[in-house]
Amino acid sequence: MTDTPDPEKLETLDARIKAAKAAVEPAPRQESKYEKASLAWRMVIELVVGMAMGMGIGFGLDSLFGTLPIFLMLFSLLGFVAGIRVMMRTAEEVQRQKAERSAKD
Repeated sequence: MTDTPDPEKLETLDARIKAAKAAVEPAPRQESKYEKASLAWRMVIELVVGMAMGMGIGFGLDSLFGTLPIFLMLFSLLGFVAGIRVMMRTAEEVQRQKAERSAKD
């Protein structure tokens, strides 16, 4: 017996190992159009809820203090800004998830 392995047998073994790994690995995940639409609706809802909460707080404070709609305008703008911030955080989260998925592949 020789100590040097047969190169043909090693290549055959390597091909069999690669074929077995390819059979076990799941197919790469692809985003469907429904996932993209769901993400878009999520972002729209985040913006609308932020504005609605701001308007509700502003209206409540105006009713409480009997002022002109100054609090309504102020908190509407603050709600809009808060909605935009939440949307941006969601976009960063989605980008991070995509980067993690591509790093695994």
